[in-house]
Amino acid sequence: MAERRPVKRSEILFGTARSGYQRSVSDVPTPSAQVPTSGNNQSATASSGAPVAIPREEGRDTASPSPTSPPLVLSPVTTPAEDSLSRDGHPGTPSGAATTPATPGNAPGPRSGRCVIEADAAAKIFESGDGISDLDLQVNEGTILGLIGPSGSGKTTTVKMFTGGIIPSAGSVSVFGKDPTTFSAYDRSRIGYMPQRSVLYPNLSVDENLRFLSSLYGRQERSRLQEVLEFVELASHTDKRADEISGGMQRRLSLAGALVHSPDLLFLDEPTAGIDPVLRRKFWDRFTELKERGRTLLVTTQYVGEAAYCDYIGVLADGRLLTIETPDGLRRAAYGGDLIDVEFAARPHESDVRALEQALGATHTSATSPVSVRYVVPEAATAIPLLGTWSSDKGIDIEAAEQHVPPFDDVFVELVERSRPDEGRDERRGGVAS
Repeated sequence: MAERRPVKRSEILFGTARSGYQRSVSDVPTPSAQVPTSGNNQSATASSGAPVAIPREEGRDTASPSPTSPPLVLSPVTTPAEDSLSRDGHPGTPSGAATTPATPGNAPGPRSGRCVIEADAAAKIFESGDGISDLDLQVNEGTILGLIGPSGSGKTTTVKMFTGGIIPSAGSVSVFGKDPTTFSAYDRSRIGYMPQRSVLYPNLSVDENLRFLSSLYGRQERSRLQEVLEFVELASHTDKRADEISGGMQRRLSLAGALVHSPDLLFLDEPTAGIDPVLRRKFWDRFTELKERGRTLLVTTQYVGEAAYCDYIGVLADGRLLTIETPDGLRRAAYGGDLIDVEFAARPHESDVRALEQALGATHTSATSPVSVRYVVPEAATAIPLLGTWSSDKGIDIEAAEQHVPPFDDVFVELVERSRPDEGRDERRGGVAS
């Protein structure tokens, strides 16, 4: 096995992982179900053979949605005793208020807002020797943390450790200050979980599946179910069986099941997989609304472009957490600073390229065309105004200069390649193209 360079620890809000390897872990298979067609209560039989009661509302056709419903309400229903307190009994953020996530450089953890999710050198090593090691992170209340990485990078395993589905083989994880394996029913009612693979009952209708999922957290008002169905655009499909709707619609139904009980914390494992771009954007708009109301979200995705919607992004590869940063900070971490493109009026001499590099305090240069050079500088806003003075002093004409903002796909590839020096990665520094 090739020796891998340890990842340098950064003093950022969530911390970093030191080393480790990961293979993906399968989610619970979709259970089969059989639904009788008579009786006040329907029953579904999962693959384990245990009956599952599906409550039927008296005097209502379960296949028909209510005729009208108000806009989706994001705030959880609270009892009078909870009005001025958070659900764990401590003074909390008022309903509808948002907490301000800490920024890199601030003290990490609860001092920057109450810590909701924490991992301390958590590891899970499988029999094959693969796994995830030394996972260190903290997620504060009212934050969206996105975990981005390819299949097998450790996203689902990380989520399952936080939801109690997998027990770490070393280190520890906590959610709301508790070990997830010791959660009470009340603790679990504060969490919404959307697994990567469907756990819907295929022979139940959309409406029946949602009522079953909501019943796990206590009976929900019919208006609430209707609100969530309308949000995921399934209100006109309630009478269809789960195995009769598209994969994208099944993902929407799974998301509805995670939202229906208004949880404080959401674990969403690739919620936008198989979703069309328009609905994907609507999902993220709603995730942002939830965050602004003080909810905390941990979202995994393979769509690198979704990093722009997160407060912080964790990049995973080969079972390691490479870094956690803000979207802008992630670009800077990948390239070592801001990028600016300078277009000269004529092909520059190598000495002029290096002279400008020194004047800008650039750390790297690379040619993007015979007359254009890309510089990595500490701050683009400071460097670009210096170009005019330098051009006049040197008598070298510059046609244009602008900051280059690389797409997150390129940023992700850059970060992953930086973490794999043994693969013969080319040097990023280059001269002027010939």
